[in-house]
Amino acid sequence: MASLLLVILTMMFMSIGIPDSLFGTAWPAIYREFGVSISSANLVTVLISGCTVISCCFSARLIHKFGTAAVIAVSTALSACALFGFSVSGSMGMLCLFAVPLGLSAGAIDSGMNSYVAIHYKASYINFMLCFYGLAVSASPYLMRLALAGDNWRQGYRMAFFLQAALAVIAIVSIPLWKKVHPKGQNTVTKAETKLLSLREMLGMKPARWVFLYFFISSAAEVTGGTWCSTFLVETRGLLPENAAIGALCYYLGMTAGRFVSGFAARRYSCWTLIQCGVTLWAAAYLLLLLPLPGFFPFAAMFLAGMGMGPIFPNMMHLTAESFSPEIALSISGLQMTATYLGILLMPAVFGFLAQWISTGLFPAYMLLMVLLTGFSVVGLRKSLGK
Repeated sequence: MASLLLVILTMMFMSIGIPDSLFGTAWPAIYREFGVSISSANLVTVLISGCTVISCCFSARLIHKFGTAAVIAVSTALSACALFGFSVSGSMGMLCLFAVPLGLSAGAIDSGMNSYVAIHYKASYINFMLCFYGLAVSASPYLMRLALAGDNWRQGYRMAFFLQAALAVIAIVSIPLWKKVHPKGQNTVTKAETKLLSLREMLGMKPARWVFLYFFISSAAEVTGGTWCSTFLVETRGLLPENAAIGALCYYLGMTAGRFVSGFAARRYSCWTLIQCGVTLWAAAYLLLLLPLPGFFPFAAMFLAGMGMGPIFPNMMHLTAESFSPEIALSISGLQMTATYLGILLMPAVFGFLAQWISTGLFPAYMLLMVLLTGFSVVGLRKSLGK
């Protein structure tokens, strides 16, 4: 049963990734069809991220009350419904409407899955499981590219809906299995022992403040890279939308490869070492993208950026689960995901305005700045923990 649960957990990570890369890949076709500005993407991304932040803020209490399995199952079903809504949307207003359930479901799935795995499994397992997030988030641009080749971006969302709906059925059917393998549910302590801390209480702890900054910046960078790389390649490098989608595909394939390699490396090297290596490669990739090199170089740079990004999220999830007491682990997980989606809410939108009023050519420099801030937060966290 334990092995079967591992398979199901891995599949649930795919449910997180399926929606994440669709919008950025489809946007060059969407804004032209709807006759809106490039920065109008912010309306959708801000709504998704804002609802995700709200969901993350309440995730610890929801999971504490109903259990991880039930929250994941309901949220995956809600996500599938939202993807179907995107597939039938004919205006920006409809996209914004369905962005609300997509965001609410994303926060609950992400918070529940990442905290559950970080608490119950080793770092190598987290990296391998998040590989499948990478596979899903890589498959989405591929599906969307097929749809764009047929001049129908809605078909890409429709294919994603069928995948997400199948995962929702698996999540619902598997609820009893979670309780059998880990009877205590989300935490390694009982419900009575679990302490649900407020945001103010958590931010009163210096290490928690560095954790907040780390997840805020690094997650914002991850999503900004995936959301805007296709538009950068279309508007600045002159590629067709269906060809620019290869850039997003390379980015997410690189992330998958980075987490796969990190899964093996975690058995020999510390999480800190893997994070430092990832930040270094990540920075080098965007330095390469700054150069006006022709041909395959932009795609190679996006692959390397994804590969450097790969170890950043899973290894820090594991480190923070180890660094804080089990009694507050659920609350800290909620803090991490709140920081994650606040970053996703704000930073891609900031770049959207810069792209609209200045140039999409700022993309590599903007990304490089966030990579450097991620490295700064790693240094600060290590010092606060005495590592």
